[in-house]
Amino acid sequence: MTGQLLPEVFRARFATLEEQCPTTRPGDLFYHCFGCGPGHPTGLRVRCFKTDEGVLAPILVPRQYEGPHGVAHGGIVATFLDEVLAGAAVRTTGRVAVTGELTVRYVKPVPLETPLVGSGRVTARHDRYVDVEAALEELTTALVLARARGRFFLHA
Repeated sequence: MTGQLLPEVFRARFATLEEQCPTTRPGDLFYHCFGCGPGHPTGLRVRCFKTDEGVLAPILVPRQYEGPHGVAHGGIVATFLDEVLAGAAVRTTGRVAVTGELTVRYVKPVPLETPLVGSGRVTARHDRYVDVEAALEELTTALVLARARGRFFLHA
């Protein structure tokens, strides 16, 4: 949620960015969302921060989401990227958007409990939807671990 401190490892990178927080109250549409909702008891709680190009999201994949030994489950990686894509859609349109299509390209195994950064931006705007792209990188090396593209439909 807005105002919560980021883990120390992310603070310098995100210090000048404003958090984008479309859901903060229990009655909000996505408050209990597994990916972004602050009200989900075991959710990922992805937080997006505004940039000129779209959004950035600090990510630490907890060990509980392990797939193969030592790396994140692919479905969890896809969920993180889905949230970054949605954040970019909201950033650009000012409207909540829902996933219509999602394509993930797994480039390298995503390590657990390692500082990562998701970045997302809109690539095309249409009347009812936006096309977006995202990447998941290691914070310290900028090594790309996964990429995603999606089509997000604007919520009424």
